[in-house]
Amino acid sequence: MTADVAADVWLPIPADEIEGLPDPSTAGLAYRFWDGGPDLPADPAQCAFYVVPYMKGTEIAVRPMAAMTTLRVVQTLSAGVDHVTPGLVDVPRGVALCNARGVHETSTAELTLALVLASLRGIPGFVRGQDREEWRAGFYPSLADKAVLIVGYGSIGAAIEDRLAPFECARVVRVARSARTTERGPVHALTDLPALLPGADVVILSTPLTADTHHLADAEFLARMKDGALLVNVARGPVVDTKALLAEAESGRITAALDVTDPEPLPAGHPLWHAPGVLVSPHVGGSTSAFMPRAKRLIAEQLTRFAAGEPLRNTVLTTG
Repeated sequence: MTADVAADVWLPIPADEIEGLPDPSTAGLAYRFWDGGPDLPADPAQCAFYVVPYMKGTEIAVRPMAAMTTLRVVQTLSAGVDHVTPGLVDVPRGVALCNARGVHETSTAELTLALVLASLRGIPGFVRGQDREEWRAGFYPSLADKAVLIVGYGSIGAAIEDRLAPFECARVVRVARSARTTERGPVHALTDLPALLPGADVVILSTPLTADTHHLADAEFLARMKDGALLVNVARGPVVDTKALLAEAESGRITAALDVTDPEPLPAGHPLWHAPGVLVSPHVGGSTSAFMPRAKRLIAEQLTRFAAGEPLRNTVLTTG
């Protein structure tokens, strides 16, 4: 890509910290650093490629978008794009929205297994017992021989199944928006959930947040889960109906491990903090040491493709 006037690229990471970026002088690009602070780095009207600040929320993500009149690409550093879609109504036609597929699978899958194992094996209780110098011996559930249902079988769902493989689960059942077949076996459609939920010991939510998945895990969904089942949410908080989950957890019928909540951040005093059988982590599925190297590689590759006029990776939609 060349032009008489350089096209601005807004980056939430300083350009000199990202190896492999196209040479700005030959690519016709100007790199601007903006991590969501109050002062914008340049005139948004000159921005052609916008890399959204990571984990800064919708208000910051969309703040400059209405003024980006020459925008061509919005690149998130998250797997989900729900925090930027409200701003797409204000951008020009033909803008490509790309997500961070390939960046978060490893870390999110790691945390998913950690939440499953911690919940089943009683780790939160052991930590509380250690604080009180209590020896909480006994028999605890194992992941071995459990039936696991993964709801949202994209790249993260597949990475979760990769890590389940050594744990001798009785079976892993896959669910996505529509049915298909993979090398590992069938993927069921969301419409099959009512029949699948009663047979699952562990239900893992790793689906994007869309109109179809908002409150997917509602009172009816949760009521179909078997007694003693574990719900794990590493998707988005509103995929679960918090009020319905609280009712089930407080009855002691099911347990839950949540990396995401609704509301989020979970405010002090919220009943989810102390609901029986609920483990909460503060939305850290992708926030690990693995994030930055992968994020930088994605940014460099996408901008190399952009500068060369080649198709971008991970295009979720194009405005228009």
